[in-house]
Amino acid sequence: MDRIEIQLYLMSMEYLLVSPESLKRAAEVLRSGGLVAFPTETVYGLGADAYNSEALAKVFEVKGRPRFDPLIIHIASIKALGDAADLSLLNEETRQKLFLLAEKLWPGPLSLVLPKNERIPNLATAGLSTAAFRLPANELARELISLSNGAVAAPSANPFGALSPTRAEHVRDKLGEKIDIILDGGPAHIGVESTVLDITSKNIRILRPGGTPKETIEKLIGAVGDNDFQAGEMAFGLASPGMLKSHYAPQTPLSAFSKKEITRLPCEKNCTYLFFDGLSRDKWLEMSPNASSFSVLSETGSLIEAAARLFDVLHELEKGGFSRIYAQFAPQEGLGAAINDRLRRASSE
Repeated sequence: MDRIEIQLYLMSMEYLLVSPESLKRAAEVLRSGGLVAFPTETVYGLGADAYNSEALAKVFEVKGRPRFDPLIIHIASIKALGDAADLSLLNEETRQKLFLLAEKLWPGPLSLVLPKNERIPNLATAGLSTAAFRLPANELARELISLSNGAVAAPSANPFGALSPTRAEHVRDKLGEKIDIILDGGPAHIGVESTVLDITSKNIRILRPGGTPKETIEKLIGAVGDNDFQAGEMAFGLASPGMLKSHYAPQTPLSAFSKKEITRLPCEKNCTYLFFDGLSRDKWLEMSPNASSFSVLSETGSLIEAAARLFDVLHELEKGGFSRIYAQFAPQEGLGAAINDRLRRASSE
């Protein structure tokens, strides 16, 4: 954006660096029913008072989000969970698992599906009796939530289905004129959304892979299933955000491939190539030595670095004027499961 465009944005919303004063101002806006984009350790969230139906409706309108796609409820402390969730509906075994997960993995990039209480409007949960709750690790986010009414519903601060924002500039460029305040707290260091875990039934399952690896969860509570969502479930509302086949997509068409497949692809004019690691890129360059447009998520093959950079790199490639992005899947382990989930959904036609 040039200087004139940014000035026009600033006329209709407040773009503030995070400070004690800006957090108080943002909390005031949340309490009055406004919308605030704020940093978390995963991605930037578009926050609204979780107890205010009118504010929640604004979130759906601003994002262009379908009403069957629920919102995640962010809280500032484990103690605050009882104000929004109805834990009395959990059996003793589920309670023990909840307490263990909360003790070991909160604050952090893990959202837990639990029964909601009557204070949370049905609009936030797609009419379901459950909601996904999260205690973010970002201290600035927790401070904002605690200064507000204690619970903030916050999907990613982007148009529905588009790339998630990992920087405040991403929010400004896509939604800036539609919301009240953007809090700039620097880049998100995890870079993919939270893992959503449903512990409300006998078959505990991950509804959306994310910043907490499946292996970490299973070390605490034993084996958990993967998402087995069927299209028919949509009639009753999705149990979690990020479950649609097509999601997290750049405006540039994207195709995703295994390491073996992408390193055999010929270099196409006006296309760009996104590799997981430096070794894969180097192998591809042996066949396409004159290639000029390519990127790497992690030179050393670090899943943590690759996840943190994924959306940031895709935002840049989206601006490059390419006709297509060819991307490489990560190893299907740890954070690689979340990276691959985002690439698969981004590549769905």
